[in-house]
Amino acid sequence: MMLATSLVAIDSTILATAIPTIARDLGGFTQAPWLFSVYLLAQAATVPVYGKLADILGRKPIMVLGVVLFLVGSVLCALAPSMLVLILARGVQGLGAGAVQPMAQTIVGDVYNLAERAKVQGYMASVWAISSVVGPTLGGVFTSYLDWRWIFWVNLPLGVIALLLMRRFTESHERTSRRIDVVGSVLLTAGSAALILFLLEGGVSWSWVSTASIGLAAGGVVLLAVFAVAQRHVADPVLPGWLFTSRLLNTTNAVSLLVGALLIGLTAYVPLFAQTVLHQSPLVAGFALAALTLGWPIAASQSGTIYLRIGFKATGLIGSAIAVVGTVVLNLAGHADSVIAIAAACFSIGLGMGLVATPTLIAAQVSAETATRGVVTGANMFARSLGSAFGVAIYGAVINTAVAGQGDLENLPGWLLEPPLQQVFLGVGLTAVLLLVFVALMPTGSRQPHLAATAREEEET
Repeated sequence: MMLATSLVAIDSTILATAIPTIARDLGGFTQAPWLFSVYLLAQAATVPVYGKLADILGRKPIMVLGVVLFLVGSVLCALAPSMLVLILARGVQGLGAGAVQPMAQTIVGDVYNLAERAKVQGYMASVWAISSVVGPTLGGVFTSYLDWRWIFWVNLPLGVIALLLMRRFTESHERTSRRIDVVGSVLLTAGSAALILFLLEGGVSWSWVSTASIGLAAGGVVLLAVFAVAQRHVADPVLPGWLFTSRLLNTTNAVSLLVGALLIGLTAYVPLFAQTVLHQSPLVAGFALAALTLGWPIAASQSGTIYLRIGFKATGLIGSAIAVVGTVVLNLAGHADSVIAIAAACFSIGLGMGLVATPTLIAAQVSAETATRGVVTGANMFARSLGSAFGVAIYGAVINTAVAGQGDLENLPGWLLEPPLQQVFLGVGLTAVLLLVFVALMPTGSRQPHLAATAREEEET
């Protein structure tokens, strides 16, 4: 699972360093942002469907499908003769990533009991921490000394080894006569894709009031409305109604959405602030952000010891409080013009996220039977992706409104960018406060791990 997850984790950081070189080689610099947008779009829109398919067909087939799709997409990217082909190939990679990430979390929930899972989640989080350093380093080395296409070729050995090791994984999944809701899956995927594309590209590729924006927003809402009505008449819906009637699942999904929004605000704008306002090198700016992914696995690896003692809700409250403190430090550091303080703030927020994201996800998984754990995990991962899309739209609107008509962000002077970036950091702080509120709204029964659920998990393991 760690090897498969590393495919997605490294890919999230390795490509950014090569964008200028790729644009010079293939042309179409203005199309370069689509390399990220189409990947996130394909990943986010398919996560709930993969979660449901995993409950019907088993986790292993969906995980294998995800890794294979990711490798096929990587080969197509490496061989791409034009920017358009590269963008389409990134979409194939995104389809694979949409299966890999939730399946890894679901399999961990199936294989390990509650006590074991705490340590294993720390191992999984460490993959992202390592990738935050390895990804940009490899991207720089390949771009400078070899060829940018090696950024994609490097995925092949990792993926092949993961597939070979996966042969040893066996699951006792009971095949049933449950039918796959094809119509519901298509409606959910299309509606989610339209809405997410509206959020990602509105105000960037086209204005918010353009025909494209209005069409995507209206189309996404209509498709999702039709999906919601159709699900009432399906025997085995993609997203069962009980997902939205459970207070625990509603609050944990809201927490996941806010985590996604908070993270995208940091990853997108902390490096920009460090480079343009503080006049630091890209390397220093990258390491300031890397403090976030250093604090996260440290806290996640210890969260199990904490939530087994005081419960999921109390652990999440501690983590969200630490995150709020971190965002306060971030806002103060922004005015103090200190990159060390920025890194300290990111580290603190990472510690908080490690105590929020992992325990709340596990709380959601524990509340579900094995037969529905895939759809529960998929819904949680989808909420985080949706939060990232909302974050891109909201924070991007703040920046774009302030610098409209001034030129590309990378070329703007620090004095012009500093005020809107300060507003983004303030928005990140408000997001952290909302995170604390929704953790506090988790049902009081989630203060302690449910003993019956724990016993059931141990029996299944």
